[in-house]
Amino acid sequence: MAEKDISYWLMKSEPDVYGINHLKKEKETLWDGIRNYQARNFMRSMKIGDQAFFYHSNCTPPCIVGMMEVTETNLIDPTQYDTNSKYYDAKSTKDKPRWDCVKLKYLGIFNNPLTLAELKVTYSEEELKVVQRGNRLSIMPVDKKIALLLITKLGDLHK
Repeated sequence: MAEKDISYWLMKSEPDVYGINHLKKEKETLWDGIRNYQARNFMRSMKIGDQAFFYHSNCTPPCIVGMMEVTETNLIDPTQYDTNSKYYDAKSTKDKPRWDCVKLKYLGIFNNPLTLAELKVTYSEEELKVVQRGNRLSIMPVDKKIALLLITKLGDLHK
């Protein structure tokens, strides 16, 4: 995939539920359990080779900590059928699944994690949706120009 075709995303997860170190250990994961239609629709527009910033949320401090790459798209989210999962959806059927997911691979942890406070000083709500007050989306697009600036600020990735 040509560099110009890559889209960038920011994907949030709580580090005590599933953090960058979990992904580092597993190397790849299904990004499942998304139960917001807008976030799901963003995920549906992802392409293989797209890159995503791994953002630790609901922690102190919330911050961008690593990078992932999309390796598979348009996968059915298995948690919607699991009655023991908190992501179970009784309205979802095998014939008409409501939720899907992508598979992501670990690319690395950044040298210089960027906290939400630092992001708010540098970027406007229009430039980076994660800084928008009250934004609870777990998946959001990042403009390529902003993504490249973030990558420069975040420093090298450590495998």
